Amino acid sequence: MKPDLLLRGAALAVLTAILAACASPEPVAHEAPPAPATSVAQADQQLAAVARERAAIEARFAERERVCYNKFFTNNCLDEAKDRRRTALAAQRAIEIQAAHFKRQTLAEERDRKLAEAEKRYQEDEARLAAQPQKPATEVTPAPASRKPTAPAHTAERNARVQQAQKQEAANADQRAANVRAFERRKAESEQRQRRVAERKAEKAAKDAERAAKAAEEAKAKAAQSK
Repeated sequence: MKPDLLLRGAALAVLTAILAACASPEPVAHEAPPAPATSVAQADQQLAAVARERAAIEARFAERERVCYNKFFTNNCLDEAKDRRRTALAAQRAIEIQAAHFKRQTLAEERDRKLAEAEKRYQEDEARLAAQPQKPATEVTPAPASRKPTAPAHTAERNARVQQAQKQEAANADQRAANVRAFERRKAESEQRQRRVAERKAEKAAKDAERAAKAAEEAKAKAAQSK
């Protein structure tokens, strides 16, 4: 046999082995579903286990994707990995539905039981109160009616209010007068300060004018001497 035929036969055998390894899917392991929950605590445990297993399924799928991209038949490998992921997630979804349904049903039954117990206690209390003899109504002694003020007292009260109003008006008048006097005093003080300021400004202006005139005369004299 020629060497090239031997090489072609070996290459074909290797290729066939590779194709068989890539095309044949790995057997999918089917885990037995857990027994249905019999308590709320067990249902909570199953729901927590579902959350953890979903995270593990996604991690295994990501790792399988990484491996598939290094194989010859990448698409076949990816399809097989997606089928595994879909089957595993469906199994976890079934567990989640069963546990959540059991939990909702149990909590609803517990709520109905408590409502029935509360209604029963209410009916028993009503029956017990109805069976007790009624106590006689307690007589209420009316309070003595307040005496109306006599005419002299009413007149004295009115006069007192008038006098109080007159005193208040006099006090208000005195306060208004004091306010006017204080305003006039502040106004006079302000006008006096303004006059002093104006006088100081006038004095300063006169001194400045005198110094300017003196400086002009000195400059004129110096100019005459320099001629």
